[in-house]
Amino acid sequence: MPRPRALLGFATVALLAGTAAVAVPALARPPEADPAYTITVDRTRPGVEIDDSMYGVFFEDINFAADGGLYAELVRNRSFEFLPVDNSSYTGLTAWTPGAAAGGTGTAATVDDDARLNDRNRTYLRLGLTNPDGGWYGVTNAGYNSGIALVAGARYDFSVWARTDAAAGTPLTVSLHDTADQPLARSLTLTTNGDTWTRYTGTLRATRTTDAGRLSVRAGGTGTLRLDMVSLFPRDTFRGRANGLRKDLAEKIAALKPGFVRFPGGCLVNTNSHYGYDASTNWERSRSYQWKDTVGPVETRATNRNFWGYNQSYGLGYYEYFQFAEDVGAMPLPVVPALVTGCGQNRATVDEALLQRHIQDTLDLIEFANGPATSTWGGLRAEMGHPEPFGLTHLGVGNEENLPDEYFANFVRFRAAIEAAYPEIVVIGNSGPDDEGATFDRLWELNRAAGVEMVDEHYYNSPAWFLQNNARYDSYDRAGPRVFLGEYASRDNKLFNSLAEAAYLTGLERNADVVKLAAYAPLLANIDHVQWRPDLIWFDNDESWGSTSYQVQKLFMNNVGDRTVPSRSTAPVIEPEPITGAIGLSTWATSATYDDVSVTAPDGTVLFRDDFSTGADAWTPVEPRGTWSVVDGGYVQSDTAAQDTLVKAGNITATEYDLNLKATKNAGAEGFLVAFGVQETGHLYWWNLGGWNNTQGAIQKGEGGAKEIVIAKPNSIETGVTYDIRIEVRGSQVRLFLNGELWDSFVDDQVIEPFAHVITEDRRRGELIVKVVNAQDTPAVTRVDLGRRRVHGTARMTEISGDPGEQNTRSAEPIQPVTTTVGGIGSTFTRTFAPNSVTFLRIRTK
Repeated sequence: MPRPRALLGFATVALLAGTAAVAVPALARPPEADPAYTITVDRTRPGVEIDDSMYGVFFEDINFAADGGLYAELVRNRSFEFLPVDNSSYTGLTAWTPGAAAGGTGTAATVDDDARLNDRNRTYLRLGLTNPDGGWYGVTNAGYNSGIALVAGARYDFSVWARTDAAAGTPLTVSLHDTADQPLARSLTLTTNGDTWTRYTGTLRATRTTDAGRLSVRAGGTGTLRLDMVSLFPRDTFRGRANGLRKDLAEKIAALKPGFVRFPGGCLVNTNSHYGYDASTNWERSRSYQWKDTVGPVETRATNRNFWGYNQSYGLGYYEYFQFAEDVGAMPLPVVPALVTGCGQNRATVDEALLQRHIQDTLDLIEFANGPATSTWGGLRAEMGHPEPFGLTHLGVGNEENLPDEYFANFVRFRAAIEAAYPEIVVIGNSGPDDEGATFDRLWELNRAAGVEMVDEHYYNSPAWFLQNNARYDSYDRAGPRVFLGEYASRDNKLFNSLAEAAYLTGLERNADVVKLAAYAPLLANIDHVQWRPDLIWFDNDESWGSTSYQVQKLFMNNVGDRTVPSRSTAPVIEPEPITGAIGLSTWATSATYDDVSVTAPDGTVLFRDDFSTGADAWTPVEPRGTWSVVDGGYVQSDTAAQDTLVKAGNITATEYDLNLKATKNAGAEGFLVAFGVQETGHLYWWNLGGWNNTQGAIQKGEGGAKEIVIAKPNSIETGVTYDIRIEVRGSQVRLFLNGELWDSFVDDQVIEPFAHVITEDRRRGELIVKVVNAQDTPAVTRVDLGRRRVHGTARMTEISGDPGEQNTRSAEPIQPVTTTVGGIGSTFTRTFAPNSVTFLRIRTK
């Protein structure tokens, strides 16, 4: 039947177009009017079981999520391993400042030589002490963010590895102080003895609360003192564990009641070199995440250049991940590299011996998790403090590979070896980095043909996409494979994004027989070190706060239910608009020349034309990036380092038109970006040719700076070759031609459904859970028919609502759930769901 067009307020329309706005009051529906919204239980169909592990969390060390985040270590660069290879701004003394007290003198340098602590902890600090009597010389650490966070009265455990050539030993003073050198704790005095590495420990008790503390380690006397692994941990970690986790962050994650914890990534699992950290690779610092690097005593663990551009200490390693999953009652779900890089690198490592080594490493990982304490790797687990198995049941191989056939050839080798040794383990494949496209289709084809039990899907899209795709999994094959939605998010941290995600979650729950696991991503972000947004939980060095999506995720994760109650709804929808707006030219880490740009109507009428013979005055930058100029009659962007250099021109109001131009790649990493339908709100489409390091072509749809993929397929662009590009727009239908040949086409005609619901049953509590999302500025007066179910007359209602452009920040968290008791509940009742809200009604059955 025809679906009525929804009447949306200004704020929601603006957010769908990619920009925030202030909500304006919507006209209320007269109370006597028939509800335009209905929810009706269908008693003719059975529901589907929902697993306890349905919702979980995904931890990746991005945004300083580990060091300086969940890992409770307070000293930054504690082992002096920071190098320029990790980040061009790093040195071995990053976060450290040498200095003297009481007239002391000396030198400080980081050294990599045979006097090191061990081969895998290669750099240490060497202090050359020339102190006069009573003088002190040493180093001060600034911690993370504004400094070392301390709480008055709390205890902090200090440790250091040291060796000295002073025959009488070297005295150390360890102090906590502020930036003015005023004490924050009574100093700790230690004496190091002997020229062999020895670990020294002590405890400091803070006398003041601060987020700007400093830790100083100063030495008296003369001679050479070597230091490594300078550490300061709060005694009060999560569950009080040594080498533990920051309590407030861990507690926020635990409050979600996750059914699983996926770790350790993400892009850092399957990028960079897959070889080891040893002499044969000259101690390669840019490696994929390899679990054996991260277990055993922390001072013997490897270090690595994190894919996201900083040093990763591996103090938070596989043992700690397994322990954390157990502590929060979640299923551990590790992911191992498949020797095919993703995340834009797109390389396959062909080395049979290396592949066999990684396969054996994966078998050893399962033994580490599940093997008896008498086994080799189970024994290491026991030595680390956990003699009982961790109970591993699921394991992922690979992450977002864009080379489907190369990836899958390796995947089946991993799976065969695991099934032969551990047939009870579910081995999870993946479908690449997007929700559709050639890679997605090919990987799903391969996974189905091979009978893979579960496939990992990832996508980050606009709120409009989530509101358009509630029924995505309705048509998936019930015979399998099952879906693990390992990463998803709407691309911002505003309430409207969270409402779009909430609407989508109702579709996941309705399809819980297909979608078995789902996790928002990323989980954590240090506000001063952000590589990716949005994120679920934000923090600095002493505070943390949940985003609006955290509040919505927590509401769903704490109110799942055991089984769905089949139901249907009627509600207005938003019809698609034709593609109109400016045209645009852009590049990404590439120099390119554009020429002979024209937009014509189908009858040949010229709507826009520019051959740059008189300059480029018609073009304006969307952002001031890149270096654009007219050279030899063409419009050239010459900066090969600049990214997203979009310039735009014209305003095409016609709904049918053809965009033609010529493009030549001059130099650089990628190809061309040709935009159309460019709106002032940031909404646009662009044809990305030679993207992802010149390996993929795609149509991307932009919303407020974020872009989702509409089409993706293998593609590369040759340097020095001129390409004819033609884009035909007919309303919401688009055809794309490259050098006169049809490259692909798409239709963007999906309706937006701002109203969504699902009903589940909590059999243990004897309650129905009616979950309703109203992602628009108007209230939804809704008739709810529970299908003659006998229920109590009151319900516990939890609602999250507010300005759709609002977000939670360090200074204010306005978006919070509010729980009340409401009446008027019956087998059939009418309820008005607030604008821009997600509402859960827990209704007791009789």
